[in-house]
Amino acid sequence: MVKKAHLLEKIALANLEIAPSQVWGAVRIVPLLRRQVRHDLRLLKRNYDEDITIVNLDSERLDRGIKYISYVPHGLVLSWSDDGSPVAAMGGQLISEGKRYNNSIYSAQIVHRMAKREAKNQLRFLPLHLAMEGFLSVHFAGPEITWQGYSRRAKSQGLSPRIEFSFSGRAIPALEDALRVFEIHEDQVGVLLFISESLASAFVVPTPEDYRALHSSLLQDFYSELMYEYGLHGRSTRIEAEIDESQVKDLETLGKALAIARSQWAQFQGFMASNLLERPIESKRIYTADGFTLQRFMTDLQLKSENHIGEAIVRDNGQLEYLKTYRLSEAQTRRVYLLKQLAAHQWHLEETASSLGNTLDELIQRLDRAGFGYLINDGERQKAKKQN
Repeated sequence: MVKKAHLLEKIALANLEIAPSQVWGAVRIVPLLRRQVRHDLRLLKRNYDEDITIVNLDSERLDRGIKYISYVPHGLVLSWSDDGSPVAAMGGQLISEGKRYNNSIYSAQIVHRMAKREAKNQLRFLPLHLAMEGFLSVHFAGPEITWQGYSRRAKSQGLSPRIEFSFSGRAIPALEDALRVFEIHEDQVGVLLFISESLASAFVVPTPEDYRALHSSLLQDFYSELMYEYGLHGRSTRIEAEIDESQVKDLETLGKALAIARSQWAQFQGFMASNLLERPIESKRIYTADGFTLQRFMTDLQLKSENHIGEAIVRDNGQLEYLKTYRLSEAQTRRVYLLKQLAAHQWHLEETASSLGNTLDELIQRLDRAGFGYLINDGERQKAKKQN
C-alpha cells in the first residue's frame, strides 16, 4: 500500500536553490532552481478559449449542485509513472473536455470538478482556482442555528453566492516585460514573484522543461487589487551583493567569495518571502495518486500581515514538486477573518462581538463594510447605522 504524503504544515523550499533576483520596474523575479530532477512527474498546460468556465463541484449535471464560475484561461494536466521511470508530458492539448455553450454575448465551458482523473496516470486540475474555490467555501453554509438578527436569506442560503474580484497578470505594469526579458536558468523550476518588494506569488513545477513551457502562464494568473496597486505606484530596490576585494587573491578565492555572496543573497531573498515560507498553514488533501498528494492551503490569518492561499503537490517523502500561491488583499483577509470568528462562536453575534472587543452594532457595521451586510436583517442593520 502506497504511503500518503502528509499534509503540509508549512511551506519550505528545502530541495530548491534560491538564485539572485532580476528587477524590472516594480517587478522582482527570484529564480528557484532544482539541481536533482526526477522526471517521473510532469505538468502540461491545457489552454481554454472560452470567456468563462462553469465548474460543477459535486455533480455532472449543470442544473444540480454547487458551481464555481470564473474566467479560467488554462488547466494543468499532471502525468506520472508508477515505477519512477521518466514520463513525457504529452497529450494535454489533445483531450477534449467538458461541454461548450455559445451565444451572441459570451462563450462558456462546463467542466466537472476542480481536479479530475482523466486516465490511469493523468489528472487535470485548475491552477489557483483550486485554492480560490477553497477560500470561497470557508464557512459557506452560514449560520447553523437560527439566531435572531440574521436575514432570511442567510438562514436559507448561507453565503451563496460568494464573490471575489482579482486582476489578470497582464494588468500589472512591467510584469509582461519582465517575463519576456528575464533570463531563465538551466535548472530553473520556479520563481518567487515580488511586486514593489511584496511577495505576490510563489510558483514551482517538477522539471525545468515544465517551467519553460509554463513561464508565461504567470501573466494568465490572477492577483489581488493590492498587487495591481503596488505595480502602478511602487518600485523595486536594486540591492547588490558586496565582495571584500582584500580577500580575493586568485580565481579560487574569487569563486569562494562569490559562493558566499550568493548564499547570503539567497538567505536575504528567502527572508523577503518569510510571510509565506516557514509560516503555519492549514491544508486540505484534494487528491492522492501513487505517492503524490495534491493539496490546497491557507496561511494562519493575521490581520496586520501578509496572508496567502495556494495549492501544492508533495511526494510521499515530503518533497515539494508543485506550488502556486495567491496573496490575499487586506479586504479579503478581513472577510475570511470575520467568517472564522463567527464560526468559532457558532455564529452568535453578541458572543462574536464581545470576543472582538466590539459592540453588537460595531460588529454589524464591520460585516456590512466587508460585504456581508446581506447576512443581517434590515432592522438590525438600520439600528446599527443609527447608533453609528
